Amino acid sequence: MNLTLLLKLAALTHVGLIAAGLLMPVASGLWAETAKLSPFGRRLFKIYYAYIGLCLIGFGLGSWFFAEELASGGPLARGVCGLLTCFWLLRFIAVWLLDVRPYLTNGWWRLGYQTSNGVIGLLPCLYAWATFR
Repeated sequence: MNLTLLLKLAALTHVGLIAAGLLMPVASGLWAETAKLSPFGRRLFKIYYAYIGLCLIGFGLGSWFFAEELASGGPLARGVCGLLTCFWLLRFIAVWLLDVRPYLTNGWWRLGYQTSNGVIGLLPCLYAWATFR
């Protein structure tokens, strides 16, 4: 398989995950929940929410525009791919730590959740392959 092409496909999946992240507050009523926090807690959560979104944008752009370099196996490429492996592996573990069943109220939410979990399960495998090959 062509690792450069797979990294570009991974970049595109980041766009889908950003879209899922933007829909998540709608599906879960998250902003109503954050209203219960102190102003500091609410702002801090929103900053973290934006920070994660910017990370996904950066990971996607980096994987798209630097796919060939990431596939090269150089030390920096291995370091970046190793970081992405750890990031996505930790996110994949979170699938079992969060009970989202109450929020999966229709077929579209369930489909989106399962699709994003599939992508989140594949990303650490791809980036680990790029790291250790």
